[in-house]
Amino acid sequence: MYRSKLTVAAATLLVLGESLRAQPPSTAARLSADEVTSVRSVVGGVAPQWSPDGTRLLIGGALGGSDLWTVPADGGWPESLNHRMGEAAFLQSHQAKYSPNGQQIAYISNSDGAAELHLYSIADGSARQLTRLGARINSYGWSPDGARIALAGDKFGNFDIWIVDVVAGGARRLTSDLRYEVFPSWTPDGARVVYTRMDDRWLDHDVMEIDASKGGAARLIVSDTGFFDYQAGGSFGYPLASPDGRTLLFRSHRSGWINYWVVPMQGGTPRQIAAEAANQSGARWSPDGKSIAYLALWNGTQDLRVVNAAGGAPRVLAAPAGMGMVSNAEWSPDGRRLSFTMESPVDPADVYVIAASGGTPTALTRSAGPAYISRALIRPKKVSYKSPDGFTIHAYLYEPILQSGESAPGILYIHGGPTSSFNDTYQAEVQHLAMRGYAVLLPNIRGSSGYGKTFEDANNGCWGRCDLVDVTAGVDYLRTLPYVNGAQMGITGTSYGGCMSLAASAFAPGVFQAAVSVSGYGDWLHMIAEQEMRHLKLVEYEFGPLPREEARYRRSSPFFYIGDIRNPIMLLHGAGAQLPRSAASQIFADRLEMNYKPFAYKTYPNENYYVRRRENLVTMYDDIVRYFDQHLKGGRGTVHRTDGVDR
Repeated sequence: MYRSKLTVAAATLLVLGESLRAQPPSTAARLSADEVTSVRSVVGGVAPQWSPDGTRLLIGGALGGSDLWTVPADGGWPESLNHRMGEAAFLQSHQAKYSPNGQQIAYISNSDGAAELHLYSIADGSARQLTRLGARINSYGWSPDGARIALAGDKFGNFDIWIVDVVAGGARRLTSDLRYEVFPSWTPDGARVVYTRMDDRWLDHDVMEIDASKGGAARLIVSDTGFFDYQAGGSFGYPLASPDGRTLLFRSHRSGWINYWVVPMQGGTPRQIAAEAANQSGARWSPDGKSIAYLALWNGTQDLRVVNAAGGAPRVLAAPAGMGMVSNAEWSPDGRRLSFTMESPVDPADVYVIAASGGTPTALTRSAGPAYISRALIRPKKVSYKSPDGFTIHAYLYEPILQSGESAPGILYIHGGPTSSFNDTYQAEVQHLAMRGYAVLLPNIRGSSGYGKTFEDANNGCWGRCDLVDVTAGVDYLRTLPYVNGAQMGITGTSYGGCMSLAASAFAPGVFQAAVSVSGYGDWLHMIAEQEMRHLKLVEYEFGPLPREEARYRRSSPFFYIGDIRNPIMLLHGAGAQLPRSAASQIFADRLEMNYKPFAYKTYPNENYYVRRRENLVTMYDDIVRYFDQHLKGGRGTVHRTDGVDR
């Protein structure tokens, strides 16, 4: 058992997450959409980090990551930083980082329109805007002496590395390559900046080094190929120099798994630090440079490991008891401890500290809430099944709450990406569906990350077609369960899950009796013409360039096969900005109507394309249940278009 030194009781931090025991599905309570969406973590959107003196950790609060708190590293009451300067000052802020002396916190905020760097003073609570580039900033890092900040900004149309003087505030452009130059970090002596230069496909990465004062010609340290980076450098991450400045740590797909490698700073042959058939992330040098901590993901479960920087077998330092995710690991400044967060499908994330030598972690926060809600949450089961062409598909099964003698319709719940995965985390919408009598299966179909590069690339060029085979195999799996009504199957998901819901309706007619597409997309040709860059890079990587591969784009677009659809479809998305993809959803709905296909169409206010606000999520979850009840349980319901016309 983990020892807790703190229960957070502030009203803004009251959330759910005490350790739960599995509840028999037939006796568990059916929580409302409001209740399942109230399960929130005290950690918020800011990864915990140590103050430079090692006495406190900075965390994001439960208000969504825009509020900042610190908590004593030895346990104690948290302190809000917002109360000094007002909550609005941290509105839309992210990537908060302590200065090396601990006197300031830098953060990126677009509160004035463009994403700019701001500084918050720990001493007096004042804040000031540091940069005025009028452009995006996607990454940055403090110099070791705290006098400068290196950042990646796109003021001139592509990301370059800039240096900002912390006192004077002037920004100086350091690089000007037409390729994206992102995720800068510093050598320990503060003389040079190390950064990543991406090729035009966002597939290959060069790690470069440049003089921080003079600029000039950059030097290549190491090249990495075949690692598609949907996050514009964020997947590859920050290249990190060792504390002695002799070695570089970087992330690579070169082994067939995303693992960490080291290479001499002067160049040479890279060496793998801990070869594993698992995806690794979040690596950090220990302050003395002798060890490297990292996170390893194993079929949705993630643990914290430490390996000797010189080589050898890693040791597991912290792991969940059963299902769970250890994340956000950081060394204390003296290297004697590490902090991390841990969560599970029924526990939101809390902050823990553990001795670097091992032992029992200490909980610094406690995401606490009403016990009746905690007891009602459903623990999923990890299952697997075979796809017809030989892939093993790993999945989460949420067993339904049923009345005596009642059978459950099945629902396939598909994740976004598609290069992503379901892991051991909380799923509010799935809890809501299972509590209303649906057997919900969350499969990591081909194309998912975390199962090796071969599996991850297995749906390249055939979205909604080859990976649909794994979805329909999931339907066959659900039909083997004695409590499932095999004649009533639904499918839903957000983003790529919404895309798959449309594809399943068009490409597997008759398999599903209802589909709900949330923020989905049905026409890849339309997308390539209208979308933002990262989506364009993704589609071009997966399908190939146009016009050469137009047949692939068209074959995977359900828009061109609407006449084959047999099941009713609900189309949902946000209605904030008038984005081209919102128009695409409207066009899909109009084409369904033109073909006399049963459908519902609804948008939610004060959103962009995705539905994020809690009040809208509560409404949307209930809308989805009513729609499935209508079509999978024979219930009654009214479907509304956004214009108010009943269909």
